[in-house]
Amino acid sequence: MSKNRILVVEDDPAISDGIAVNLLYSGYDHVLFRDGNAAAQALLQDHSFDLALLDIMLPGLDGFALFEHVKKYNIPVIFITAKTDSASEIKGLLNGAEDYIVKPFEVMTLLVRIEKVLNRAGKLDQILRFSDITIDIQEHTVRRGDEEILLKPMEFEVLILLARHKNRTIPRDKILNEVWGTDFFGDTRTVDVHIANIRKKLGVDGLIRTIPKYGYRLEG
Repeated sequence: MSKNRILVVEDDPAISDGIAVNLLYSGYDHVLFRDGNAAAQALLQDHSFDLALLDIMLPGLDGFALFEHVKKYNIPVIFITAKTDSASEIKGLLNGAEDYIVKPFEVMTLLVRIEKVLNRAGKLDQILRFSDITIDIQEHTVRRGDEEILLKPMEFEVLILLARHKNRTIPRDKILNEVWGTDFFGDTRTVDVHIANIRKKLGVDGLIRTIPKYGYRLEG
């Protein structure tokens, strides 16, 4: 499957460059603009994007105005903004945005939100591979070579999160929140137990590294 292509419109160089580097590292293609007018003009010629990340306070057209151009091409939008008032968030979501992230934000939070939007849009790769492990998300199967490995539902979700972020350290609390949800009343030991089970069932103890007092990283 080809790489997902993401439009980024953000005028702060530190933020836009940081987003660009992390998108590249995570396997996404991207096109970057720092001006709303320039982005709107470019869309007339090139609108083959799977997702758009739009700042709200931009030179030229602001993010809300630019959104009107973007949605003509059915491109899902995540707003990224320093505006913390609920009115702006409500406006963005009511207009049809998929999500709204307030600066400053953690890179992992942004990447997970991107994945969720792409998945809802049916544009996210459904086959993941590392070492000799193949994960088929649609079929909900995991294979090591030709052998199918049975994982419990939450073990499967933890493995997907690790596999989508290979070579990145994911904090325990981030795994807990993304897999079990923010309303879960357990603690991060739940994550440790599930990681131990995944290692044992897949025989990949050396590939899933424990980062002491922080989290886990899948290498490969």
